[in-house]
Amino acid sequence: MISSLINSWMSILGEREATQGVVLSKFGRGYTDRSERRVFWEGRIDWHFADFDNSRVCIRSGRGIWAERTTCLPSATVSIKEASTVDDAMVLKDHKRSGDTLTTIEVLDSNIEKADDGRLPLESSKLRRRNIRCEMPLWEAQALRNRRSRRKLSGSTKRGTATTPSQAGQPHPPAFSTHIRRYIAVAAAALIVIVGGFLYGLETSDRPKSTDPVLPTTFVGSDTCSGCHQAEAELWRTSQHKRAMDHATDKTVLGDFNNASLDHFGVHSRFFRKDEKFMVETDGPEGKLAAFEVKYTFGVEPLQQYLVEFSDGRIQALPLAWDSRPKAEGGQRWFHLYPDEPIGHRDILHWTRLNQNWNFMCAECHSTGVRKNYDADKDRFATSWAEISVGCETCHGKGSRHVAWASAKQSWWPFKGRDDPEKGLVVRFDERKGVSWTANPATGLPTRSQPPSAVRKEVETCGLCHARRSQFSEDWVPGSPLSDTHHVSVLDRSLFHADGQMRDREETYNYAPFKQSKMFAQGVTCSDCHDPHSAMLRAPEDGVCAQCHMPERYQTVAHRHHDEAKAPLACAACHMPVRTYMVIDQRHDHSFRIPRPDLSIKLGTPNACNDCHREKSAEWAAAAVEGWFGPHRKGFQNYGEAFHAAWTDEAGAERPLAVVARDPAASSFVHASVLTELNAYLSAANVELARSGLADRDPMVRIGALDMLEGAPADQLWPILSPLLSDPVRGVRLRTVSMLASVPTASQPAADRHQFDQAAAEFVAAQRLNADRPEGRSTLGNFLARRGMAAEAEVEFRAALHLSPEFAPAAVNLADLYRALGRDFDGEQVLRTGLQASPEDAGLRYALGLTLVRLGRSEDAFEELRQANKLSPDQAQYAYAYAIALNSAGRTDEAIALLEKSLVRHPSDRGALLALATLNRDTRNFDAALGYAERLLSLVPSDPGILRLVEDLRRLAHPVR
Repeated sequence: MISSLINSWMSILGEREATQGVVLSKFGRGYTDRSERRVFWEGRIDWHFADFDNSRVCIRSGRGIWAERTTCLPSATVSIKEASTVDDAMVLKDHKRSGDTLTTIEVLDSNIEKADDGRLPLESSKLRRRNIRCEMPLWEAQALRNRRSRRKLSGSTKRGTATTPSQAGQPHPPAFSTHIRRYIAVAAAALIVIVGGFLYGLETSDRPKSTDPVLPTTFVGSDTCSGCHQAEAELWRTSQHKRAMDHATDKTVLGDFNNASLDHFGVHSRFFRKDEKFMVETDGPEGKLAAFEVKYTFGVEPLQQYLVEFSDGRIQALPLAWDSRPKAEGGQRWFHLYPDEPIGHRDILHWTRLNQNWNFMCAECHSTGVRKNYDADKDRFATSWAEISVGCETCHGKGSRHVAWASAKQSWWPFKGRDDPEKGLVVRFDERKGVSWTANPATGLPTRSQPPSAVRKEVETCGLCHARRSQFSEDWVPGSPLSDTHHVSVLDRSLFHADGQMRDREETYNYAPFKQSKMFAQGVTCSDCHDPHSAMLRAPEDGVCAQCHMPERYQTVAHRHHDEAKAPLACAACHMPVRTYMVIDQRHDHSFRIPRPDLSIKLGTPNACNDCHREKSAEWAAAAVEGWFGPHRKGFQNYGEAFHAAWTDEAGAERPLAVVARDPAASSFVHASVLTELNAYLSAANVELARSGLADRDPMVRIGALDMLEGAPADQLWPILSPLLSDPVRGVRLRTVSMLASVPTASQPAADRHQFDQAAAEFVAAQRLNADRPEGRSTLGNFLARRGMAAEAEVEFRAALHLSPEFAPAAVNLADLYRALGRDFDGEQVLRTGLQASPEDAGLRYALGLTLVRLGRSEDAFEELRQANKLSPDQAQYAYAYAIALNSAGRTDEAIALLEKSLVRHPSDRGALLALATLNRDTRNFDAALGYAERLLSLVPSDPGILRLVEDLRRLAHPVR
């Protein structure tokens, strides 16, 4: 190897003075010379002369570099630009590519007399040849040797030979003498022998490389990626990801700003241009009309929103959107995102308020590499992004190591060390590598050749933006569990129907439905159906389903039971019904369920049949489905009845929930949801479900198990939960430390304190990230209060109320802190101030009523509790508290009637059952009292107090004669 290097060096020095430089122009995935042959360039470049003018430096030598000149000083700095060939020179193009860096040409003396033709003779004694140090990133120009044929340079032409016009008057560099060339060759050979051995060792050394994971990574931009990945880049440029956000320009703005207008509940908004800016006149933060500049576009289809930037760094989303659908479909118009309700400037949903704030609500999913940069002391934002839209590195992660790897692979340098099998990538979406699907002719369904993993990199990556979740860390890494940086919403009555379908007005996105699906359970990932770069379906309409589901079996009238087996009676019509959000944005439910009109009858859930046949009843649809497929075809998702029982407080609801929790066929997402629901039914009988969940391989299940144990004494939980303080997933650690926070440091086992302190620091950092939100400040206040840091907790609660006076939980938490400190008078004032901002908040009324009870003001308390029950009659605890107040006022019959009414809504409410048992006992209605007590005993059969109550009532109801 060393001898070959010596021979190569000698061949370079033997017949020519220096390696000629070659400018590399962009071609395909690499860089080529004009003959489109791959060429490589070494640092030292010789030239004859150069032209200087106001725009460029022209270096001529048959080959050379053209570059834009920024200054003409003894040290001139220039930027490499894309070049093309004119004659034997390279001519600068005006446009600039991203990723360009600087190249320095050192000019020793710029005060040189020009030749008659206006050129600078670089061979002048005052201007020596210099190396050009190329710092352009290696993925744009490779520092490799030009393998052009050798050419002898002569200081003068031979006698009798005519000179070409191009040679006339051109000075030539003097040729080296033969003995000088020999000395240089010998010295170079000796140097190579000395250094070569050392370099040879580096070939197999473990020295850090540019792809070493300990080196920091940086964003390089999608334009850099497109240099090699051109096909993928072209697909991405057509995607909605590319247009998720952009600067407002004539090319990006779709809406009509030609003095158009829109009226909404008395607010006349106008859209116009001013000094080439896009302007909207609408109601501002004080409710008065004002003109605002549109700085950014948001989205593109089927609607486009517009963003306004304020002086404190807040960027707010206007509620006035442009319908970008064709006019024939009802589009090409302005509309309001809340068409049926007035949204005044005091409303939390007003476009200038917190819930329409881009920095928190929108930025992470519409741009790449977002950093919120909120300054809590100044209440200002300095939000930044690496790329304004959703670019390559949103999903693939920071690209600098991969770029370095790609450069090293193409380098001429022979001592590269071992190759990086990960190619410098942050994440490799290789879970489907070697996976195949085999069709089963008997069923028409495919089978995966390998079992899928529990947590899949691709699904978690897509879930970053296609999940209902909240962020607690900006350190998300593509492919990692979403729970490491985000809290993911599980099945909840406010977001989902009992069977897991999306509710109409609550955006739940596709992550939660998909993780409930049989598709996910069998190993299907997002890119099986969607091209990951264009985000479009891999085949039109039913063609994407036919990739796996045999068309001859499923695309038939016999399967669909409709006269026409085509759109709109296509696969998605029945198995992916749409829900409409943002007035016109129709989104398919990705849980891929079969229509269940029988559940519509039992649970009130929607079904695909009646989505189309609205004039028919659910009973009609259920009879049709049963006639086609029989009574036992229930599909994959069979947990709706369990959730419905829990959400309606049916007696014994914990039993079907526990069945689902133990069902291996149910998805991990459903298991996590069920464990969370079981918190209301926590007992010694089902605590083993929580223990099992804490050891589950899916972090969402572990978090669900923690939720199930919420409320149990922290000191008793410590032996069970302390190992999770060092869980590999941050979300699990945060949930654990919040549950153990009330255990004083002195009571913590010494072996666990370090892990607790680390997790506690992470918890505080998570809330500091969201210090712009009242939820973050209030959550931190609760944590500090449990740690015994009352003064610090008070600061956080007050900060939350400053951000949003309407945020009732902060007022309730602060009042509760004051209760613990014996300051109920201060708590009363906090709650009354909260009611000024939110007079219809039942929670504030309830908390104020309890505070007044403690202060001994029964009549005032009675009224607040009555208001709480009136505002929220479905809340069992409000009914219970008001009933106790009624009984205390001597109105026992009214109290009993209220509790009986509440018990209809909440059949297994233990408080109501206990109160009815005792109130009926006190009024000597022993039979009624015994009935309620026995119902309560069926819910808590091992409770000794309830056992004694039942025994006493039995003796009273059936006395022994």
